[in-house]
Amino acid sequence: MKNIVDLPRRLAAEFVGSALLLAIVVGSGIMGEQLAAGNTALALLLNAIATGAGLIVLITLFGPLSGAHFNPAVSALFWARGELSGRACLAYLPVQLAGAVIGVLLTHAMFDLPLLQLSEHARHGPGQWTGEFVATAGLMLCILGSLATRPAWTPLLVAAWIVAGYAFTSSTSFANPAVTLARSLSDTFAGIAPADVPGFVIAQLAGTAAGGLLGAWLWPTPTSTSITEAYP
Repeated sequence: MKNIVDLPRRLAAEFVGSALLLAIVVGSGIMGEQLAAGNTALALLLNAIATGAGLIVLITLFGPLSGAHFNPAVSALFWARGELSGRACLAYLPVQLAGAVIGVLLTHAMFDLPLLQLSEHARHGPGQWTGEFVATAGLMLCILGSLATRPAWTPLLVAAWIVAGYAFTSSTSFANPAVTLARSLSDTFAGIAPADVPGFVIAQLAGTAAGGLLGAWLWPTPTSTSITEAYP
C-alpha cells in the first residue's frame, strides 16, 4: 500500500530539514574554525564530519515524510522524472529556501553573531564551477542509484558523497541552490560571497541535468517509493 503523506506535513518536513541542515553546515563551520585555531584543514574536517552525520539523521527521519530533498535541484529532478507533481515541486522550492535562511539565522543566534550578514568569502572561477558541477552530478547519481538498487542505504550513501565532496572538490561540494543562497547570508567559515552565488547555481543546475540524464540511462526503472511518490 502506498504511504502518501499530506502536503502540509511534507512541506513542514522540508522546512525543518532544510533549517537543520543549514544549522549543521554553518554551525559546524563556525565551531570548527574556533576550535582549529587557524588550522583550516582541521576546521574543514569537522565541518564535513558534522554535515555527513547530520545528513544521515535528517534523511532517515524526514525521508518517509517528504523524500528529504532539502534541495531545489533534487525536487526539480524528481519532477522532471514524473515522480513529484508540479504542485508539490512548486511548493517545495520556497519552503526549502525559507528553511535554509532560517537555519542560518538560528545559527547566528546560537553563536551570538549578528543575525543579518553578507559573506565576503570569495568562491568563483572555472575550477570551483567545475567542482560544483561534479559534486551535483555525483549527488544525483548517488540518489538515483541508491533508490534503484539499495533504498535503505540512501541516507548513508548521500552523506558519504557529501563528506567526500568536502575533500575532493574544489568548491567543497555545496551541490544545492538553497544551501548556496543561504550560505551567502553568513560571513563565516561556510559562507560564499553573494556575487559568486549565480556561478555556483548555474553549475549546480548543469550538474543536475547531467547526473539526471546519466542516472536515467543507467537505472531506467522508476525510483518511486513511499518517499518519492508524487502527491497530487
